[in-house]
Amino acid sequence: MLKPIDLMYQTMLAELGQRSLDAAWTADFPPEGRFTPVTVKQRKYWYFDIPDGSGGRTRRYVGPADDPEIAKRVEEFQVQKDDLRARRRIVTTLTREGGMVAPDRMSGDIVEALAAAGLFRLRAVLVGTIAFQTYAGILSVRLPSSVVLTGDVDIAQDFAISHEVHDSLPPIVELLQSIDPSFRAVPHRSGAAASSAFVTSSGYRVEFLTSNRGSDDYTDQPAKMPALGGASADPLRFLDFLIRDPVRTMLLHKSGVPVTVPEPSRYAVHKLIVATRRHNDGQSAIKRDKDIKQAGLLFEALLQTRRASDLALVYNEAWERGPAWQEGIRGGAAMLTNDARDRLSDCLRTGAIEIGEDITMPF
Repeated sequence: MLKPIDLMYQTMLAELGQRSLDAAWTADFPPEGRFTPVTVKQRKYWYFDIPDGSGGRTRRYVGPADDPEIAKRVEEFQVQKDDLRARRRIVTTLTREGGMVAPDRMSGDIVEALAAAGLFRLRAVLVGTIAFQTYAGILSVRLPSSVVLTGDVDIAQDFAISHEVHDSLPPIVELLQSIDPSFRAVPHRSGAAASSAFVTSSGYRVEFLTSNRGSDDYTDQPAKMPALGGASADPLRFLDFLIRDPVRTMLLHKSGVPVTVPEPSRYAVHKLIVATRRHNDGQSAIKRDKDIKQAGLLFEALLQTRRASDLALVYNEAWERGPAWQEGIRGGAAMLTNDARDRLSDCLRTGAIEIGEDITMPF
C-alpha cells in the first residue's frame, strides 16, 4: 500500500496552487530584484536593482517617490514578494515533510522559464517523468524515488492548437540558453533542417512532441509548430489520447510553478501502450521498464484513492479505438508484475461497476 499524504499537506498544495495562479508578476520588476529609495537634491526617487548574475547589480530608474502610481507599484511589489517567500516556504514544507516530489534543479529551472514565457498559456502539456512527479500531489500518495528521476523534459502540444492560437513562445533556443548557454538544437533524424529536440553539453535534453492522427508518413518528419518559438515537434501515435483533458497542478520548484499535465489515468493507460513500442536493448529497455513501473504504481494509487471510475472511463475509451490500441494495452498489461496486474484488474472491475459499463479485461 502506498503511504498517503496527510490532509494538512494536501490543503497546503491547494493553497499554493491558488496563490501561484493569483500572483501577477511583471517583466519590469522580477521578484529577485528590489526597489531602492535614492535621495537626489532633497527629493526621493525609486530605483530598481536587479542582480546581474556576476555578483553585481544593474539599476533601473523607476520615478519619484511622491508619485502615487509609483508608490502603489512599490507597495504591491512588496506584498507580492512577501507572498513569493511564503510560497517558497510552502514548497519546502511539502517536499521535506509532506512527502511530495521536487524536480531536480535543472528540470525545475527549465520548466519555470518555459512557463513564464507562456508555454502552458499556449496549451502545451508537460509529459513523461517530470509530469509523473506531480502525481504525488494530485493523488495524495507518496511515490518511490526510483521512478521519479529523470534527465530530460518532454513537452507536448496538439498540432491543431499550435496552428490556431496565433501566438508563440520567444525564440526557443534563446530561452533555453538563458538556463544553460550550452543548449543547442539537435539535428533531426530525418535530415530535415527543423529541430524538435535540444540538448546541453552534459546531455540534458528537452524534446517537443505532438499528436499524429494522420498518415504514418508523418511519423519520422518534424511537424512545424508555430506556437513553440521555432521548435518543431515529433508526431507520435497515441499522444492525442494522453494530452486530452489535461489537469492543472504545481511543480514543486522554488516558489511553485503552475503546470499542465496529463490526467493520471490517461498517463497510466498510455504507458502500457508505449511500453510495447520500445526496443529491448539499451536506454529503450530502461525506459520500457520505467513505463511499466509507473503504470503499476498509478493503478495502485487510483484504486487506493477511490478513482477506479476515472481509470475505467479512459480505459474503455482507449480500448474502443480499435485493434492497434487493444494490442498495445494487452502487451503492456502482460509486462506488469503479478501484483500490478491484480491491482489493474481490481481497479477496472470496481470502476466498471461505478460507471455502469462493461469492460474487456486485457489478460
